[in-house]
Amino acid sequence: MPDRRRRRPRVDPPRRAAYDVLRAVRVDGAYTNLVLPHVLAERGLSGRDAGFVTELASGTLRRRGTYDAILAACADRPLTKVDAKVLDCLRLGAHQLLAMRVPAHAAISTTVDLARDRAGHGAGGFVNAVLRRVSEHDLDAWLERVAPAAADDPVGHAAVTHSHPRWVVEALAASLHPAHPAESAPVHPESALVDAQSAPVHPESALVDPELDALLAADNAPPRVVLVARPGRSTREELPGEPTPLSPYGVVLESGDPGAVPAVNEGRAGVQDEGSQLVALAAVRAPVEGRDGRWLDLCAGPGGKAALLAGHAGERGAGLLANEAQPHRAGLVARNLRGADGVTGVVAADGTRPPWLPETFDRVLVDAPCTGLGALRRRPESRWRRTPEDLAGLVELQRALLGSALDSTRPGGVVLYATCSPVLAETRGVVEAVLADRDDVLLEDAAPLLPEVSDAAGPLPGTLQLWPHRHRTDAMFMALLRHTP
Repeated sequence: MPDRRRRRPRVDPPRRAAYDVLRAVRVDGAYTNLVLPHVLAERGLSGRDAGFVTELASGTLRRRGTYDAILAACADRPLTKVDAKVLDCLRLGAHQLLAMRVPAHAAISTTVDLARDRAGHGAGGFVNAVLRRVSEHDLDAWLERVAPAAADDPVGHAAVTHSHPRWVVEALAASLHPAHPAESAPVHPESALVDAQSAPVHPESALVDPELDALLAADNAPPRVVLVARPGRSTREELPGEPTPLSPYGVVLESGDPGAVPAVNEGRAGVQDEGSQLVALAAVRAPVEGRDGRWLDLCAGPGGKAALLAGHAGERGAGLLANEAQPHRAGLVARNLRGADGVTGVVAADGTRPPWLPETFDRVLVDAPCTGLGALRRRPESRWRRTPEDLAGLVELQRALLGSALDSTRPGGVVLYATCSPVLAETRGVVEAVLADRDDVLLEDAAPLLPEVSDAAGPLPGTLQLWPHRHRTDAMFMALLRHTP
């Protein structure tokens, strides 16, 4: 008699790998840009297969909001009632149908096999029915059907069209068009969205501004792979790729595995966004009055900026202390600094209550923990993981870290405050609050530190704000503060 037992369907390795990336992000809180290389290496995927997995997983996460709106229109039940495993499969299938050059029959059949393998045989029929409906229209036609009309609901239209949560669209719009500081209310930790709320964006103005549209679109563009030569350990000339236009240390790697580059494999170079390189460069270039031998990276994990600082410290005869609150991230810092001159130590300590006080430093970098909404190209899941409620705790931490950095700096020394977020509460609000609380701090002009960058005026005079759509970098904010006598 024939064997009537159901056999598990065969799923091709790239699609299973993409699913496992989505699962790691959803279940384990992983970051896409960190878990992807691990999954690819573990499965032995390279070349075209690795490229397929990268686009399928990252693209699905970037466009999740758009796809959920389309899937909701095609399913016979609310998406909240769909098993999470099945929903991950549906999103992967939608991306193949709407944004990749995968024939419809192949996208549907392979996703049905994936759903049966991951969620059970019964999931296949539901996934097949939903994706067949998705395949009836292309992406533009679906957006015409599911996105609110721009004239009636510009925020909702942008949120669905560009796959950003509504609150993120509002916060980014306010950051692009900040009110004059005198018109804004102060930012309090318990009301950290007050900047966005005190600078309302009207439907007839900035929410239909082409620049907002360009920023949201840039968040969905795959980021370039940028390598950095660490001073004193490697040079840009030995790295493959085109030199970066803004950082004197970077190159853009057009293809291939960064780990296969000898200098990267040996730790003499690394992978680092050009915006992050510029933050370290600004911290190094800031003028210091008098002694300049003791440097501090207060929030050093995972160590990319610290490695650049250490290279310059070694060349100048200075010493860098790298601090990171989380021990496992402090280990990453130590690994990035291995072999570098100019390192006095790596410690794992609470940066808001550092053990070295009352010791003082000459220059300090504070790359503060933040929402990460300036790095959505590399970490697309941040837009879905963060909520407006997260801002209150982050703003309180940022203010405490900046205050601690100033306390750790001698009179005449400087602090560079940076965030990988353009949200006003995390940038202008934090700096304004610290300046209002202290009479021993001056905000200085950071623009001369980076003459390579144009069109980067920040929300406070003298501050800098990089943008993905203008500079092809993460949206890094920088403010230079001097501890006065």
